[in-house]
Amino acid sequence: MKSKNFSLYLGLVLVMFLWGLTFVFFKIAFESFKPISIVMMRLIISVIFIYLAAKLLKKLQKVKKEDYKYLLLMAFFEPFLYFLGESFGLQYVSSTLASVMIATIPLVVPIAAYFIFSERLSRLNIFGLLVSTLGVIAVVLAVDAEWAATLKGILLMFLAVLAASAYTLLAKKLSSSYNGFTITIWQNFFGLFMFLPIFLIWDLKDLMNTVPTTNSIYAVLYLAIFGSSVTFIIFTRAVRELGAAKANIFANLIPVFTAIASFLLLKEEMPILKILGIAIVLIGLILSQLKSIKRKSKRETIPENIAI
Repeated sequence: MKSKNFSLYLGLVLVMFLWGLTFVFFKIAFESFKPISIVMMRLIISVIFIYLAAKLLKKLQKVKKEDYKYLLLMAFFEPFLYFLGESFGLQYVSSTLASVMIATIPLVVPIAAYFIFSERLSRLNIFGLLVSTLGVIAVVLAVDAEWAATLKGILLMFLAVLAASAYTLLAKKLSSSYNGFTITIWQNFFGLFMFLPIFLIWDLKDLMNTVPTTNSIYAVLYLAIFGSSVTFIIFTRAVRELGAAKANIFANLIPVFTAIASFLLLKEEMPILKILGIAIVLIGLILSQLKSIKRKSKRETIPENIAI
């Protein structure tokens, strides 16, 4: 394996590990804050953090006027639509069904990437993807076997799936011109203003009267710096180099890391089915990455000076 690819894979594993922990830290932050307040605070802190880091490292690029619409659309899909779909959808469906629906994102992205970017996974890659998805379902079923749902909840979770898939495809398009710092800061900046009216109407009053715990403050800082900043910067580069389909398959690691973190930090149970599911996810992920993506057309030319 080439050292460059190894660093990309290692980066993706790190991203999924950090995203997996966000579910744990969100629970901690929720002890003091409401969901929209948490989203607003993490986006504000994220924008400030990325701007300072980008300025220090000289990574912030100038955006072409014609590309602002794509950045705006990206922010509309994620964080805006994705967070709305997932947050409100969880109120109307069981955590089991929600987790299974979110696990379909790595299945949706390769189909869309095939038609839009001509990315084609080998049969072995597809088999690995399906195996990995079955592993995710096993991990989820080991925790909660309830399948309660309403049509509203299913539609909201489906909205989250489509939003996350569309975000990945837009990241693929924009990453050929901009680095992760530039894309992520604009994504979160636009997302911040999309959430602002909702925050002002529903959460501002409660936030002003909140006396947060120290742990909840630390949790919000983690969500902002790692969940909404570092992870997206690394993920954008991986999407550019590996393709939308292959990079997104790593999302199946998120419930694995969440399960492990919940066991270690929240003292949740680790039954045999969950352990078996984790093993299946890892086997499927390895199979999904054994061969490079084949393309119908010539590989897209990526400017050599674009760096994360």
